[in-house]
Amino acid sequence: MFELLGMYFQYPFVRYAFLVGVLIAFSSSLLGVSLVLKRFSFIGDGLSHVAFGAMAVATVLDVSHDTAVVLPITVGAAILLLRTGQNAKLQGDAAIAMISVGALALGYLFLNIFSKSANLTGDVCSTLFGSTAILTLSRADVWLCVILSAAVVLLFTIFYHRIFAVTFDETFARATGVETNRYNLLIAVVTASVIVLAMKLVGSLLISALIIFPALSAMRIFKSFRGVIGASAFLSVFGAALGIFLSILASTPVGATIVCVDLVLFAVCCLIGTGLGR
Repeated sequence: MFELLGMYFQYPFVRYAFLVGVLIAFSSSLLGVSLVLKRFSFIGDGLSHVAFGAMAVATVLDVSHDTAVVLPITVGAAILLLRTGQNAKLQGDAAIAMISVGALALGYLFLNIFSKSANLTGDVCSTLFGSTAILTLSRADVWLCVILSAAVVLLFTIFYHRIFAVTFDETFARATGVETNRYNLLIAVVTASVIVLAMKLVGSLLISALIIFPALSAMRIFKSFRGVIGASAFLSVFGAALGIFLSILASTPVGATIVCVDLVLFAVCCLIGTGLGR
């Protein structure tokens, strides 16, 4: 088994895929804790569908670097969701549902009407559930992922206390002078950026698992915010690494394998939490 893994890791594209997968999982786990505690978990699902619609437009327009199209549209949708979620006439969950379903439908419609691909069903399935795109990453894609992951860690380190305050009690944080709208916007924009990169790893339909599962698993064992963040990061990176290894050995889809590993880790954490009486 180790000989086989060693043989695969001789190839640069496998090393790139492993590095990007681990970095995306790490970034997603940090964001996931705040999103889960703020009960805004499905923003990842909504934005991933927006990213699918944007990618469909980029495909129809035959844009060589689709990230240049997908990223601005997804970030714009994150800002729009944040603004509409504060509107009393359109609550946050309703806004997510509306934008999510609308973007998914428009993207599929665009691909059906304008796409020149001979394998439309395969292209759609690969975008929704992940594909071998993770194995075709360029050096520029890897550096983009490294920079983004470093930015996420830096932002969480610098603004840790303010993010903590906004996450747990936004009203109190606002009363103490914290500009909550600015930090909510920061979280939304970074989440959108991570989702765009994560689409190549697990596809647009499975991205929420990278955000939600590690955070929920950590919460079954740890109670402090710092402890949950640390455990979530570890579980997410471990799950992504193990999922990529298993997908290589068993020739299974990368995204689905990672999500299944995260699901098993959640079950294990539930058992440990029950044993600890939590």
